Amino acid sequence: MSAADVRLIVITDAAIAWPRSVSDIVRQSLIAGAPAVQLRDKAASARELLHQVDTLLPLTRQYGARLFVNDRLDVALLSGADGVHLGPDDLPVATARKLAPAGFLIGYSTDDPAAAVKAERDGADYIGCGAVFGTTSKIEASAERIGVERLDAVARAVTIPVVGIGGISADNVDEVARTAASGVAVIGAVMGAADPLAATRRLLEPFSRRRAGRAGTTDGREPL
Repeated sequence: MSAADVRLIVITDAAIAWPRSVSDIVRQSLIAGAPAVQLRDKAASARELLHQVDTLLPLTRQYGARLFVNDRLDVALLSGADGVHLGPDDLPVATARKLAPAGFLIGYSTDDPAAAVKAERDGADYIGCGAVFGTTSKIEASAERIGVERLDAVARAVTIPVVGIGGISADNVDEVARTAASGVAVIGAVMGAADPLAATRRLLEPFSRRRAGRAGTTDGREPL
């Protein structure tokens, strides 16, 4: 797996997963080929997050996937996670890059092409862009719907991968795959799926197919 394989980032949510465990759903998604998992638990303490990383990291290591921690650079570094995902209210990307060791991955959330360019310049490895279709999983983004055109604009503004997030499901993932975005990040589409393994395979399919068809192209980006 390449350092920035973000065709699919499975974002954890214990409430959506219940009564199943997050680790059980993560395991199924990893079996299906998910290349990355993001631990997201806004209510958890640092100690609780460290415990969750201790549970998930052996799984991602077993299946050759990456584990990111949402927001908390300190937890990501202390736990040995592969990276952190930061938002506009978190530690600046440039500061995080100075503190992080070589090979540590940093994601950044923005739907603004100029902000994405700055994040790349400051050391971000990928951009999370949304909410593409709206979302019910993140209260702070519940009224947001940027659409695939804006996602495509952000993806074309930078050279690092851009991942669409927000309301993405098996029904609309093909729309995202027709943009220059490299992948998708989902919460409910896997955490709430009756069959997480099948859901993961469906979400990966258009990006894996597109990757397989890139031979002979210059930059691999396809028209919207």
